[in-house]
Amino acid sequence: MSRAVEESNRAMLRARDAMDRAYAQPLDIPALARIAHVSEAHFIRTFRATFGETPHRYLQRRRVERAMYLLVRTDEPVTEICHLVGFGSLGTFSRTFHGIVGESPSAYRRRKAAPADVPSCFTKAWMRPSATADEPATTGEPATAVETKRAAAEVSAPVPAAAR
Repeated sequence: MSRAVEESNRAMLRARDAMDRAYAQPLDIPALARIAHVSEAHFIRTFRATFGETPHRYLQRRRVERAMYLLVRTDEPVTEICHLVGFGSLGTFSRTFHGIVGESPSAYRRRKAAPADVPSCFTKAWMRPSATADEPATTGEPATAVETKRAAAEVSAPVPAAAR
């Protein structure tokens, strides 16, 4: 890896770290480009090339990930969670949440019940929203703990010799 590419990656990581720290604050491209020490247009192109999604899409996904956690772990109203994670309007939040997760925030909260006997690594992997619009949206955990156990067993099951 050339020194220029390494420096560019570091600059994009600085900007992404700033987005992660201040995801609930209003962030704009000029401010993020200043953090990365590049122009606005170059920042957008380089961020997408480095991380596979635009800065706007990354920030939306981070906010939705945090909202998913708050919906499950707190009793705050959906409107309050919407504002806590940085969305200015409930409509935008609901539309974005549905686009990434595949269901409304209220439906996600109603349906969500974490099975106690499933390793958290499987739960986290299953719940993580997709990174791009091209991938199908994940809808959260399977409907039952049995389906989760079955999925875990499929992952850890040895491959039969005939299938190799």
